[in-house]
Amino acid sequence: MKTPIIALAGISLLAASAAMAQPGERNTGPMTRADVAQKTAERFERRDLNSDGVLDLADRELRREQRIARIDTDGNGAISKAEREAAQEARQARRAERAAKRGENATARGERRAMRKIHRGGMRGMRGGGMMVRADANGDGRLTLAEMQAHALARFDRLDANSDGTVTVEERKAAREAMRAKRAERMEQRRAQRSGQ
Repeated sequence: MKTPIIALAGISLLAASAAMAQPGERNTGPMTRADVAQKTAERFERRDLNSDGVLDLADRELRREQRIARIDTDGNGAISKAEREAAQEARQARRAERAAKRGENATARGERRAMRKIHRGGMRGMRGGGMMVRADANGDGRLTLAEMQAHALARFDRLDANSDGTVTVEERKAAREAMRAKRAERMEQRRAQRSGQ
């Protein structure tokens, strides 16, 4: 029983670290099913660090080792406060550079990111581990390319309101607004339940 739970937790952490390691990938134009399948395959290949055809705890451990090696600039096997601060400054500089390329206000984007992080942190436990865990169709704690693509394409189909095989910017915006409205409704229901108790 412990092994599947640990494996699912590992996949969730792998997904979070992989998502954080791939900023700025977001496509702002229309996307087709073929685009989604291709991007999912590319992401899977980047995340499958040991090239064994599955995302699992081994990939998570390799990513952790790579991250430590990147931050450990003096190569002593430990991360000092100075190395940690230097890594954080470099990360912030990269984010500001990407925001400038997109013509965004880095401060406003940072505030939105912080709010999303707070929200996700509060919701993660209730969702049972996030998108990567939900994509694990057979529940074995190992995510295959087929599972990842099936999950991505199912999400694509939900967003493709007119079922024309292309998700437009407008469809994505409408889906985000609907999700926000649904989330606000759930929060309101929770408040009402708490005040009634």
